[in-house]
Amino acid sequence: MSADRIARQMTFLVEADRLKTILRRTPLTDNSRQENSAEHSWHLALAAMVLAEWAPRGVNVGRVIELVVVHDLVEIDAGDTFAYDVAAHHDKHERECAAADRIFGLLPAAQAAHVRALWDEFEAQLTAESCYANALDRLQALLQNMQAGGGSWTEHGVTRSQVYTRMAPVEAALPELWPFICDIVERYCASGAILQD
Repeated sequence: MSADRIARQMTFLVEADRLKTILRRTPLTDNSRQENSAEHSWHLALAAMVLAEWAPRGVNVGRVIELVVVHDLVEIDAGDTFAYDVAAHHDKHERECAAADRIFGLLPAAQAAHVRALWDEFEAQLTAESCYANALDRLQALLQNMQAGGGSWTEHGVTRSQVYTRMAPVEAALPELWPFICDIVERYCASGAILQD
């Protein structure tokens, strides 16, 4: 192994540690603080394993774990874009692509290409694995907001239709879980934590 290769891998790993400093708008389930993006990625990897029986047929869970572990690394440069902030989504793709170029480019070329391809796959949502990964991404935030008594839904005045639109990947990839999602949304609408349209 070359010293340059090892140095590049270590540089990338040190840089990836910065994901722990990126705060999301979603609270922890105990509502004590906001979660950081590294915690979010770990939770998605765990969800991929635990909910594998509901995944689309033939999904490679190992690949899904790779997707969710790298999907938010771009937030080191681009920041976390709140799901319900329409204005911030205007340039999200450009910010995140520039971040992907820089951050993944820290790795040796072949590894950089592999990790970038994983990120691109997650973003495109064209494979069964990326659809499952995106559904988990949406489901995880819903569970946290639910457990935190409304969390970022209440804090930011999120509406019923916004939540259903955000949860659409769950309906598509995990249809058996859709009634569970609908029950949560309707209960939190009834409580006022999610605003009626």
